[in-house]
Amino acid sequence: MSLRLYVPGDAAAVAVGADEVAAALDAAAAVRNVALDIVRNGSRGVFELETLVEVETAAGRIGYGPIDPGEAPALLDAALLDGGTHPKRIGRPEDLPFLARQTRLTFARCGITDPLSIGDYRRHGGLTGLERAVALGPSAIVEAVTSSGLRGRGGAGFPTGIKLRTVAEAVAPQKYVVCNADEGDSGTFADRMIMEGDPFLLIEGMAIAGLAVGATRGFIYVRSEYPHAIAALERAIPTARAAGLLGRRVGGSERAFDVEVRVGAGAYVCGEETALLESLEGRRGQVRAKPPLPAHQGLFGQPTVINNVLSLAAIPFILAEGADAYCDYGMGRSRGTMPIQLAGNIRNGGLFETAFGVTLGELVEDIGGGARSGRPVKAVQVGGPLGAYFPPTLFDTPFDYEAFAARDGLIGHGGVVVFDDTVDLARQARFAMEFCAIESCGKCTPCRIGSVRGAEVLDRIISGEAVEANIALVEDLCHTLRLGSLCALGGFTPFPVLSALKHFPEDFGAYKMNAAE
Repeated sequence: MSLRLYVPGDAAAVAVGADEVAAALDAAAAVRNVALDIVRNGSRGVFELETLVEVETAAGRIGYGPIDPGEAPALLDAALLDGGTHPKRIGRPEDLPFLARQTRLTFARCGITDPLSIGDYRRHGGLTGLERAVALGPSAIVEAVTSSGLRGRGGAGFPTGIKLRTVAEAVAPQKYVVCNADEGDSGTFADRMIMEGDPFLLIEGMAIAGLAVGATRGFIYVRSEYPHAIAALERAIPTARAAGLLGRRVGGSERAFDVEVRVGAGAYVCGEETALLESLEGRRGQVRAKPPLPAHQGLFGQPTVINNVLSLAAIPFILAEGADAYCDYGMGRSRGTMPIQLAGNIRNGGLFETAFGVTLGELVEDIGGGARSGRPVKAVQVGGPLGAYFPPTLFDTPFDYEAFAARDGLIGHGGVVVFDDTVDLARQARFAMEFCAIESCGKCTPCRIGSVRGAEVLDRIISGEAVEANIALVEDLCHTLRLGSLCALGGFTPFPVLSALKHFPEDFGAYKMNAAE
């Protein structure tokens, strides 16, 4: 009987030596003449413990971490003692406070199963949602997703059920389901973790969406910077097809649906749904004017459901457990759970899935452990590079779409980036304008020109030149960007700039003081 170990193949673990750890364990096993079965699972998202190695024992899986390749021989000896003592032994991973406090609906299997085993996926509850969807039929699928309260987990939080209903009601010879996996926000990695650690979940979610709206083809648009995710999907799709999850008779139904992967070139603007569609059609990624909406005229001019990975990956749970089971979590109009990504200068970085309603302060100080540097936290940016900067005085804000909007912020894809008191918010505001200028598709004037002028004006502020007049000019530029841009790239750039000015005026005033001396 062989000894089974789990060593993550997730990119975050590979970046800190997971491949080398797996190879070292294999070598140590050969020396000891031990039959070893190493499963390259996904990451559980507790990044401080990567590379996290788990040993399958009679009492369950026992974790050890973080493990370096040089520790492999001693670790293997401990593993042979059925999860025996070792300096890096952490016990059962699910008992760790960081994991025990979570409500894992979307990430229930991530880090636990073999990502490329359809049998493992089924044994852990996979395909139940698809089977129920086939039994319910299209209209009932749409109703379940609508009743669950699921909203898009990428930007403005648009209700997913409305998108499905709009496409389902459209009359067209061809319909599509497009997965936006162009995860480009700073501090975000949840999409990548699903694609690498539980790819069948995404495929199942897309298949259910296809059944709901009458689409027969789906595309997963993945950013080129995600080679591990691309490889995982390319291996998972043929397996799903062979298992009847995709193909001519999806889930044993009379409906056909298939999926293929398309790789983007890494332009941030292609995270915007219409620019993504342009790229998917083989053109330069530029934003389309709306209307028409993609649900009416999307990919190749046909009705198209376009959602990101987390939105589509939430659908199987809703169909398997029922809309009420999902809707029971959350607060207000923000229902279900949100996979929150803790990053930046934070002690306990990683993936934390929880119901909406947890406060920003709980996430940063309690769950995240504060700044890794040990210095006070000065600012937190939620929602990517175009998210607002919140000071500690706003840490009572619940993680909720409306609560953030009421304080001129946005949740976006759920990335939380922490900064300690050494950060200069004037330079961060300048970075937002520069980022917009570099990443703009160039189609609309406010974004293309306004961001360049904004960076120039902020340079003048930083150099201490006519600070008050230039701050007024920046505010005017932000007003133009917000109201005049075609898409959220230009429209959201004012969030970090204006929040920095509002909450951290001392960082701008310091330049004025220095100039006066």
